[in-house]
Amino acid sequence: MEAYCVKCKTKRKLVDPTPVFTAAGVPGTRGLCAVCGSALFRMGATPAHEGLAKPVAQPKPAKPAAAAAKNTRTSKTEAAKNAKSGKTAAKSKNGRSSSAAKAPAYTGPRSGKLVIVESPAKARTVSNYLGKGYTVKASVGHVRDLYKSKLSVDVDEGFRPVYTIPNDKKKVVKDLTDAAQRAAEIYLATDPDREGEAIAWHVFETVGANPEHTHRVVFHEITKNAVADAFAHARAIDMDLVNAQQTRRILDRLVGYQVSPLLWRNVRRGLSAGRVQTVALRLIVEREREIQAFIPEEYWSILAELAKQEPERRGFRARLVRIRGEEFKLVSGAEAQAVVADLEQATWTVTKVQRGERKRRPAAPFTTSTLQQEASRSLGFNANRTMRIAQDLYEGISLGAEGATGLITYMRTDSTNISTEAQAEARAYILEAFGEAYLPESAPVYRTRTRSAQEAHEAIRPTSAMRTPEAVRSFLDNDQFRLYKLIWQRFVASQMANAVYDTLTVEVEAGPAAGPKPYLFRATGSSVRFSGFLAVYEESRSEDDTSEDDLGIAIPPLTVGELLDLLRLLPEQHFTEPPPRYTEATLVKALEEDGIGRPSTYAAIISTILERGYVEREAKRLFPTQLGFVVNDMLVEHFDELFEVGFTARMEESLDQIASGEEDWVKFLRDFYGPFAKLVEDAGASMQRQSVEPVMLEESCPTCGQPLVMREGRFGPFIGCSDYPTCKYTRPVVNTTGVRCPKDGGNIVQKRSRKGRTFYGCDNWPNCDFVAWNEPLDIICPRCQRSILTKVGKRARCADPECGYSTSLEDAEQRLAPQAVPA
Repeated sequence: MEAYCVKCKTKRKLVDPTPVFTAAGVPGTRGLCAVCGSALFRMGATPAHEGLAKPVAQPKPAKPAAAAAKNTRTSKTEAAKNAKSGKTAAKSKNGRSSSAAKAPAYTGPRSGKLVIVESPAKARTVSNYLGKGYTVKASVGHVRDLYKSKLSVDVDEGFRPVYTIPNDKKKVVKDLTDAAQRAAEIYLATDPDREGEAIAWHVFETVGANPEHTHRVVFHEITKNAVADAFAHARAIDMDLVNAQQTRRILDRLVGYQVSPLLWRNVRRGLSAGRVQTVALRLIVEREREIQAFIPEEYWSILAELAKQEPERRGFRARLVRIRGEEFKLVSGAEAQAVVADLEQATWTVTKVQRGERKRRPAAPFTTSTLQQEASRSLGFNANRTMRIAQDLYEGISLGAEGATGLITYMRTDSTNISTEAQAEARAYILEAFGEAYLPESAPVYRTRTRSAQEAHEAIRPTSAMRTPEAVRSFLDNDQFRLYKLIWQRFVASQMANAVYDTLTVEVEAGPAAGPKPYLFRATGSSVRFSGFLAVYEESRSEDDTSEDDLGIAIPPLTVGELLDLLRLLPEQHFTEPPPRYTEATLVKALEEDGIGRPSTYAAIISTILERGYVEREAKRLFPTQLGFVVNDMLVEHFDELFEVGFTARMEESLDQIASGEEDWVKFLRDFYGPFAKLVEDAGASMQRQSVEPVMLEESCPTCGQPLVMREGRFGPFIGCSDYPTCKYTRPVVNTTGVRCPKDGGNIVQKRSRKGRTFYGCDNWPNCDFVAWNEPLDIICPRCQRSILTKVGKRARCADPECGYSTSLEDAEQRLAPQAVPA
């Protein structure tokens, strides 16, 4: 038998059940919670009640009006004080969160249905489908959080988090509370993941909602049918998901707030350590050290240009693959030249001609990770930009008369599953647009390779395959259109037939005219016989993929035993290369493969290590800074296991087990915290102060003549005198673009805003106020003739928004000759 535990916030097994009757004569069962020991009560008659004497119900005495009014005034006063302070009461001893401050009691009639979502954009879209009787409001993210000024986790009281309502959310909370007290039913429709479940619970706790009239609804796409189905299958808040999110939050707070001060004391203030961000930094630093330690090794390859013995002399190229039946390695030019000399005297004979067929399966629909990777490769979007645009597409775009409509499914997912309804619609579109040949016999099924994938979720896909990119182009900005087109193409292609290639492999042996021929050359080629899914989309290749494609390589008709002529030999020198530096795309892939973080955290991880100055991005590659090396080495020395890839992945698995109810979150934190606290104590006693050595510059200080150096400051790098503190000369680091300002002829330099965003401005500021958010081009705008063009993706636009001129970047760079900007 189970009963609801108010402390555990979920149903628990009833220990020592005792049948009783209430004073009003209602049968029930009393007992204890099997987890926390709290007293539980379950209404309803059981076989154990048979034979028990039922008490006579006593009328409840009426409360005097004056007393009732006094109680109401008292509760209002207390609630007002709590609301003013923004604090929540702390009363649970089992690690559960404290309850919210109570708002003034509303005693009037309740009517209508209140729906609470995260964002105003999502609220507009959902409201579009619900109609009369529903009021949709936005919580604007979390309505309460841990205190920023302190640990805000009571370690001694079962790791109980201490929440507060931030100042910028008090007005939102008041509005939600007022609406909740007047609503007959409340629906919490936040995102369908752990974070969304936690936001729903925080809202429920903060507004003081009645659990009997509060429902949780979940939809993976914001469409009319999905919203209607979600409201038809409302459920209670899943506390296992909430506990998993709280555990992650507490875990990150314990690590960040107890390790970061060690960096402040031993490196400089403003630095931070993180349970996951430090692991990402470690991957980048260790890759850089692999590159630094790498010693290139020389090797040679040999290509042969061969031709048929015919008047047309049709030819092809073949590569040397074996010598005397074995794989080989030519490590010097002398060795390669000896083979070339031997081959120049050889006879060349075709020994194998093999034709075949190769099928290529389409890529699976997007997950968060693969979307970020492909958007980086094909669109040039970083992870943050991709997720911001995807959020807009998910929450809803106004489509004219159709109203606000969600264009894609939820964009934080690691599953490749697709609903049968979406597959059926896609198959109908493919049949109509391309014909039966492009439709596979059955809908493809994809399996994710992520160990901890949430298979109950769906992949990222358009909410309707019939809503083509061109059909919505007029309603989207350029970035939204490009990302939606990518998602739409990937999904539709994933439901199409395989591409079919014709393949040809030719082997040629070279050697003496008589006797065995020691050298084996091979040539391969392929051509598309049936395009299949390629008619819609082809996945871009990874930046690190160096394999050669044989598509379109022409090989003339050959027969076994045919003699060929050697036109020339092409020996080529190569050197082995170190592993490539990570890009954002390949780092996300590595984090996913290693089980580090979750789909919702990849973008935040990368942003954090960039903002902290641990990593720099150059030509899409991530380079650790000197500060990054120092911080990484210090943390790895003292917290090696904590910031180790395998350990972090195992912690993610434990969080998944908490989410599924298989592991107790308080016990998990207790098991983690004991060894962790000892590590922090030891590190605090033994960690030595490290300094980030400044970079010497070939420039003298204009004040005292000493050499200038580049230092790392709290707000990034700056240039200062090496004789500091005797000389306190400093200046900011200026990255000049080589483009002159169209207003006064000054130099346009790259700058950073207070929020870390890159922009471009005149170095004569504040006397000149020219500013552009996009990279400037040294090209006068041909329309207005008073400003310059800037690079926006693959377009060139005038820096003056009032002008509005736009052309392709290729056209701007090739057809518009650079002109001198007037001084």
